[in-house]
Amino acid sequence: MEQVIIIGGGPCGLSAAAELQNRGIDPLIIEKGCVVNSIYGYPTFMNFFSTPELLEIADIPFVVTGEKPTRQEALTYYREVTQRRKFRLHSYEKVDTVERRNDGTFTVYTTKRDGSHTEYEARFVIVATGYFDNPNLLGVPGEELGHVSHYYKEAHPYQGMKVAVIGGKNSSVDAAMDLYRAGADVTWIYRGESYSPSIKAWVLPVFESMVNKEWVKAMFNTTVTRIEEGSIIVSENGEEKIIEVDAVLALTGYHPDRSLFGRLGVEVRAETGEPEHNPETMETNVPGLFVAGVIAAGNNANVIFIENGRFHGGLIVEEIAKR
Repeated sequence: MEQVIIIGGGPCGLSAAAELQNRGIDPLIIEKGCVVNSIYGYPTFMNFFSTPELLEIADIPFVVTGEKPTRQEALTYYREVTQRRKFRLHSYEKVDTVERRNDGTFTVYTTKRDGSHTEYEARFVIVATGYFDNPNLLGVPGEELGHVSHYYKEAHPYQGMKVAVIGGKNSSVDAAMDLYRAGADVTWIYRGESYSPSIKAWVLPVFESMVNKEWVKAMFNTTVTRIEEGSIIVSENGEEKIIEVDAVLALTGYHPDRSLFGRLGVEVRAETGEPEHNPETMETNVPGLFVAGVIAAGNNANVIFIENGRFHGGLIVEEIAKR
């Protein structure tokens, strides 16, 4: 019987594990990918907005060469934390379902990389899954085609290609600028009437200049209605247009996977998508089941980041220690 199982090996799950270790509890972390799998999936040359101090966990300093950490520096840092803390981390093991037993404990059912299945018993479970694995789909015909992606890694493969970038926030803007600099012919498509206020203040003037110079073609009030091989069909201000493309990057955001909650009886607030939980303890309405990190934010993933989600572990540990 495990004392605590943490589902998710991202920064918030690792932070919770460190807090538990500080209280003499050695949790088992189960992660369906690699450690900090979401950060691994970020664009290759991405820089964080935050300073390293705001990303630190487990009382281990995060030392970087510049003012803001790079993706590579973050991967190195969280690997170092995992190794120095000697976390019991089961990577590449997917949690299929969790059941609460009559005695108040939990059974966690998983599938490993080789296809084998395992069961674990635990007194407490912390769900610290992220949202990066679940893109917000456009819901249009052709979205499943091979030249369509909801993820952007780097611009190099797109040199000389016609690329449509769909979405109006930072990820789409950064990708569009990066692609132009690599020699791609970029069309940026956004359903809003004007630039999103969430675009970084120091990036917006640069992007606006690129659009004004027609280095990047921008289409506002535009939605994609269909994707085909070699083209996408859009509606711009109600007028249908066909755009020739070699690749489509639908960077329209991501959402958390709440499938575990329904099976356990966790109530989800209809208006926000938040799992019902006590913000002082992070315990859900299911006794012994806690949430940590962005999964607690529901549909609005922009209110919980590593910077504040890393503190959820401390709240959870205080509650578990009482029991």
